[in-house]
Amino acid sequence: MTTFYFIRHGKTEWNLQGRYQGANGNSPLLPESHHDIKLLAQYLRGTEFKHAYTSPLLRAQETATELIDQLEMPIPLTLDKRIAEVNLGDLEGMYYRDAQKQWPTVIDNFHYHADSYNEQIIHGESFPHVIERFKEAVRDYAHFNPTGNVLVVSHGAALNAGINGILGVPLAHLKDRGGLSNTSTTIVTTEDQGMTFELQQWNETSYLQRQFIDPTDTI
Repeated sequence: MTTFYFIRHGKTEWNLQGRYQGANGNSPLLPESHHDIKLLAQYLRGTEFKHAYTSPLLRAQETATELIDQLEMPIPLTLDKRIAEVNLGDLEGMYYRDAQKQWPTVIDNFHYHADSYNEQIIHGESFPHVIERFKEAVRDYAHFNPTGNVLVVSHGAALNAGINGILGVPLAHLKDRGGLSNTSTTIVTTEDQGMTFELQQWNETSYLQRQFIDPTDTI
């Protein structure tokens, strides 16, 4: 059996500001995010990982590298663009409130009705395309690691679509479980090298010891 630990990257300046980052936009991790990564490492300490894979986008790479350093074990790390964030086209860099005013239906469907989301309006990437590239990547990881634990560091929208995709969730129900928070852990297993998957844990964040939930933490 292969057990996947899917990690969303640490919170960034743009996350806090309520701006879409997507596949091309980027901003630095917040200072407190480095502390969150340490808390994540404490949560994962004692779990042996055979391999780690990360999106090549800086915020994910930095999260993955810091996490591995904190775990203090030699974990091979591979960059894979197939698990990069969703390309959000014209939305990238925009504040959520401005995008909502300009494309209210597109934004509503992106967040709540994936089956009706029309990415062409904002020159972005479709959910089916994200799911297929993500699924291809994770199946490869399962093939190369037929047993043991695997770390995957990616992004909120890509992880939400990709994980639900490998679980066989229809587009109309892609957001039923809610979003994924920064520095969260979602655990999925496969016993047949990536042919089928089973969800074990969704959006675990208790180790971050949050006193209150900031809506900008989750997408």
